[in-house]
Amino acid sequence: MTTDISPDGLMAVYEALHWAPTGNVAVKLSTGEPPASNYLRPELIADLIQSVDGTIVECNTAYGGSRAETAMHYQVAEDHGFTTIADFQILDENGSMTLPVDGGSRLTENYVGAAFADYNCYLVLSHFKGHSMAGFGGAIKNISIGLGSSEGKAWIHSGGTSRTNPWGGDQDAFLESMAEAGKSVSDYLGNGERIVYINVMNRLSVDCDCDGNPAEPDLHDIGILASTDPVALDQACIDLIYEQRDSDGASLVQRIESRNGLHTLEHAQAIGLGSRNYTLRSIDE
Repeated sequence: MTTDISPDGLMAVYEALHWAPTGNVAVKLSTGEPPASNYLRPELIADLIQSVDGTIVECNTAYGGSRAETAMHYQVAEDHGFTTIADFQILDENGSMTLPVDGGSRLTENYVGAAFADYNCYLVLSHFKGHSMAGFGGAIKNISIGLGSSEGKAWIHSGGTSRTNPWGGDQDAFLESMAEAGKSVSDYLGNGERIVYINVMNRLSVDCDCDGNPAEPDLHDIGILASTDPVALDQACIDLIYEQRDSDGASLVQRIESRNGLHTLEHAQAIGLGSRNYTLRSIDE
């Protein structure tokens, strides 16, 4: 972890992972819903992405908006400055591919963008924040909902009951499906061998980057954390927020608990995606 939320800080926390990607490297992030969402700004992440010669990848949404169709989504990526710092691809512009889910109770398969397998390694850059449905969004959400094709997003949201309608499913089924979809991605990529995770804890709104008009953050910026374990990483971020619950973190804690968001971590650990136990090491001098 570093408290230095800057290009240098981001690079330092990445280098502390001692990860050596090979082949085609994908950088998964959220392009952010217009007009005013809290996506990771290109000026913060450009140096890191270029250092791994990465291609920024995303998938279309399943709920309408400016990123539901491929052509519009490419325009959003351009408007938000991502295409000026790296190559960019919508992974599901040509549909989906199927990943098996091992050990799930909700899903037996997961649908990611058809171009998912074109990349050898994945660097998952997540803006940690609240979320109106999941309670919070971090690494697990970014590899499940985030890498899900449009039909895959509906599949996860519905708890594995529909590929076309993401709405109206059971809440815990949705949370558990996120964990299970994330495990299918992690299993495919070798459980940390070909995938690593970075969470940036700035502009900590209760709303997601998928919200074009999010609530203004009322929690101070915290730092950048990295891990090869998405469960440990998200848990560490949660714990840092809970440490602030009696000061400026109360609204985000309420958002997480009102959606039973911690259940995603519980289920993720139970099915073997990762561990909620961790050691947090500061790299600040």
